[in-house]
Amino acid sequence: MTTETGAGARVNCVVDAEGRIALELPTAAMAATAATAGAAETVGAAETAATAGAAETAARPHLLLRLRPKKGESVTVRRTVPLEAAGDGPARAVLEPLPALEEGRWDVFLQAGPDDTAPVRLRQGLRDLRALVDGQLRDRPSPVAVRIPYATKEGYLAVRAWLRTAHAEAARIEVGDRSTTVTARLHGATFEDGAVVRLRMRGSDTPECDVRPVTDGDRRGFRFTVDHEELAAGTPAEGGVWDVFVHPAADASPVRVARLLDDVADRKASFVHPAARAAGAVLRPYYTLDNDLSIRVARG
Repeated sequence: MTTETGAGARVNCVVDAEGRIALELPTAAMAATAATAGAAETVGAAETAATAGAAETAARPHLLLRLRPKKGESVTVRRTVPLEAAGDGPARAVLEPLPALEEGRWDVFLQAGPDDTAPVRLRQGLRDLRALVDGQLRDRPSPVAVRIPYATKEGYLAVRAWLRTAHAEAARIEVGDRSTTVTARLHGATFEDGAVVRLRMRGSDTPECDVRPVTDGDRRGFRFTVDHEELAAGTPAEGGVWDVFVHPAADASPVRVARLLDDVADRKASFVHPAARAAGAVLRPYYTLDNDLSIRVARG
């Protein structure tokens, strides 16, 4: 275990199959932060022992998770997780599966207490994500909540979270000469009459391309095939991106097809699918920055 102090300390984490994240912080970092909190705390002589105890508890260091805001917005969503010392071992915090984290990227900090206005951002230590590798094999209820710890480009620890009413987990993607076939599975919903896979041109309500899914007997597993020439013919002359949704029933809300249920927080650069040519265009399925499935069509 590292002996770094609070400034830039590394935190180790282990994730279980339920999405519970156990984090361990070096004792030295905990002690340094506690000393900062103690130096800032002033307890009046007239305070009762109970009041002093409450103030001491409130000032204990804890982990702070902050939802990274969109560009131009300020931080408004936070989550605190208490840190508990364990003798001479590392301090430990457990982020329970419930309540679920809102969808987005959460940065992890060490905060001396509620009045600490300059929490220390924590660096990535060891990450044990083995329990997430086969996450797609377990059916999820609605809402579908997913969280994956990862390291940022700068080496800091962050948590990528998704929270969706329902989810369609993409599995195998087969790109052929004339068509692309996707195998997927519904979570948080089941198929009913009138189900359709709908590809939507990004940035526009139209055009759309509808494909009938072939469903499994359990009404969750499915596959669909997209014809390359048909998709190319429906793409504007300048090209574009088709986002992939499934409507599990005739009147159901759209469910994004994505790949979320494993240990990969950022899939776009690491999962590259082959391209196909049709009707003067190049088509390639890919995963977006949010791990959603889309198909890019470029002319030429």
